[in-house]
Amino acid sequence: METIKAYFALTKPRVIELLLVAAIPAMLQADRGEVHLWLVLGTLLGGWMGAAAANTFNMVADYDIDQKMGRTRARPLVRHSVTKQKAAVFAWVMLALSVLWLGLLCNSWLAAFFIVLTNFFYIFVYTKWLKRRTWQNVIWGGAAGCMPVLVGWAVIRDNVQDGSADNWWQAIVMLLIIFFWTPPHTWALAMKYKDDYARAKVPMLPVVASAEETSRQIVIYSWITVAVSLLLVPAASWIYFVIAVVSGAAFLVMATRLHQGIVRGENVKPLKLFILSNNYLAALFLGLSFDAVLGWETVGELLF
Repeated sequence: METIKAYFALTKPRVIELLLVAAIPAMLQADRGEVHLWLVLGTLLGGWMGAAAANTFNMVADYDIDQKMGRTRARPLVRHSVTKQKAAVFAWVMLALSVLWLGLLCNSWLAAFFIVLTNFFYIFVYTKWLKRRTWQNVIWGGAAGCMPVLVGWAVIRDNVQDGSADNWWQAIVMLLIIFFWTPPHTWALAMKYKDDYARAKVPMLPVVASAEETSRQIVIYSWITVAVSLLLVPAASWIYFVIAVVSGAAFLVMATRLHQGIVRGENVKPLKLFILSNNYLAALFLGLSFDAVLGWETVGELLF
């Protein structure tokens, strides 16, 4: 049982939860008003295996860093619950299963390609290169976390044969929402664990810049995130519009308060913004999912 728990921990289950939350609304929005339940469940399982592979590869590559950070010392490789070699084998097996599952059972080799691309980008571009060299690591590295949207969209469009438009632009907008949301989300957490990253010599923004500059960047990227989220309004009903505005306003207020508190020299708690950012993305995508299932007339249809 302890061995099973160790392998499960390699997959970073909390991170995977967030990734799957992004895939579901994409699959529902890709064919509004229809719920392809078995495709959704199959894609979630295939996507879970792909994400598990990426997270395990990440732990293997970050083994040296994880030993120096208090936040990561409980990870299986650091505790020697699993060897690096066995973890690498596990990752390759999960990646192969994910590709075959999505390609053969979910009938989307495009989705399978996105899984391979995610793993390659996350490990070789982000983990091995960007993360250790530049404070912009999470800006560009966040692209890997956007891929579940493309995976979900690809599966649905590859299986819907009704002649309707693929509307990939909507998937791109959802990808951009996650892309711009990732920096403020991650930097808020990094502010909390600044000393950890400094000890591991990882140039996260809070390590190489002042708290004031970090919070200023958080505010900027938060505004961009909310603005991009509104680009989906024409493709959804008023339900998504209201949720995007209300949740976006709460996100911006919290980010602004963090920055103002730092400017005034107050004792701020960036972890609150980190938690709220999770809730913001969940509310936004759950709202879009609900909107897509109902399939009501979109704002774009009402106006044009």
